Amino acid sequence: QVHLVQSGGGLTQPGGSLRLSCAASGPIFGISIMGWYRQAPGKARELVATITTGDSTNYADSVKGRFTIARDNARNTVSLQMNSLKPEDTAVYYCYAHISSQILQTYWGQGTQVTVSS
Repeated sequence: QVHLVQSGGGLTQPGGSLRLSCAASGPIFGISIMGWYRQAPGKARELVATITTGDSTNYADSVKGRFTIARDNARNTVSLQMNSLKPEDTAVYYCYAHISSQILQTYWGQGTQVTVSS
């Protein structure tokens, strides 16, 4: 069975940095797009960043220049380096991946809280 397991996150002050990681495991034949969503209290889930197998990236305007997404295809991992964090970045962050196992479907990580507060 395929699983995505997240790590990282936590609490930091405005202007600080945090890193999120996500590792896929199980019977994986291939992974196409990987990425991160976030959801703040009372708000809709927001796409933060995506990355393709060929390392083509896309970012939400709100995080451009501050966040960097990267992946390691050999290890089936994706990371999100978050710099210059703002209070409005506070949310639960979820990784996802389009994975070919027995079928092609989207898998989700368990979610990680990121809190930016002074």
